[in-house]
Amino acid sequence: MPYIKIPKEWEIPENQATSESDYINRRKFIKDLGLASAGTLLFSGSNACAQERGVEKQLVPYRAQKLAAKNNTAFTVKRQMTDEVVAATYNNYYEFTTSKSRVWQKVKKFRARPWEVEISGLVEKPMTLDVDDLIKQMPLEERIYRFRCVEAWAMVVPWIGFPMKALLEKVQPKADAKYVRMLTFLDPDMAPEQNNARLPWPYFEGLTLAEAMNDLTLLSVGIYGHILPPQHGAPIRLIVPWKYGFKSIKSIVSIELTDQKPRTFWNTLIPREYDFEANVNPNVPHPRWSQASERMIGTGKRLPTMIYNGYGSSVAHLY
Repeated sequence: MPYIKIPKEWEIPENQATSESDYINRRKFIKDLGLASAGTLLFSGSNACAQERGVEKQLVPYRAQKLAAKNNTAFTVKRQMTDEVVAATYNNYYEFTTSKSRVWQKVKKFRARPWEVEISGLVEKPMTLDVDDLIKQMPLEERIYRFRCVEAWAMVVPWIGFPMKALLEKVQPKADAKYVRMLTFLDPDMAPEQNNARLPWPYFEGLTLAEAMNDLTLLSVGIYGHILPPQHGAPIRLIVPWKYGFKSIKSIVSIELTDQKPRTFWNTLIPREYDFEANVNPNVPHPRWSQASERMIGTGKRLPTMIYNGYGSSVAHLY
């Protein structure tokens, strides 16, 4: 009987995968970089090369700090991985700047050590852990996930981390815990945009406890085989791949379990545009643009958006 491979829901046909020629052509990606809301950022070839060289130099000390993590083949996609330099050069991190292509330049003062994460609230065993001790205690693995921004751009990224469920089981949620509230750091000296009093710093986000305990929900401490550079949310960040990227809070300092639905940063600021769930849905447009398709950063290819970013078989039952 012939072998028949049944693709996972989040896999896509090979003819939609990024070609090798596009993958290795780094200089093309700068011209393809895009969405600042409705606009497209264009750079000259000389600026593109200079920026690439700058990012390559910036990544050297992080690439030297490898993380031992086995690749979990249960979590992969049939798209070419986004080039590391591309991913390091296009980031939303409003604590530093609203310009995605300049975050890597604005994080020079950021210090990810020492760093502690407090887990508190409705748990039997509240604790505060040094991030390096936490990394040693947790079962690290590499997972290749689709990453989808609410601005309709996307990447494919190899995260290193551990299931959030493993940490929550360690602190033992109480029976009345229903939600998880997360908080990032507050240090305007390191993050200049935190001096902007019009925004409710520090950044805060939330999940239902069921979402936080889902197998897909990852606390990431690494990327591309090494520790996280600052623009990716060092030293520890959340990844919820079926939701828009703003749910995946960076540089976490506090995880609190509660029985009340927590406020979230963008939902507090613009509730009409950013809801609490923020699940990827091609059928629900953003008030200012369509979500029916997504643009791959690094190639500019436009592909159809998948419900729950292609992870519906694992999460649709939550809704």
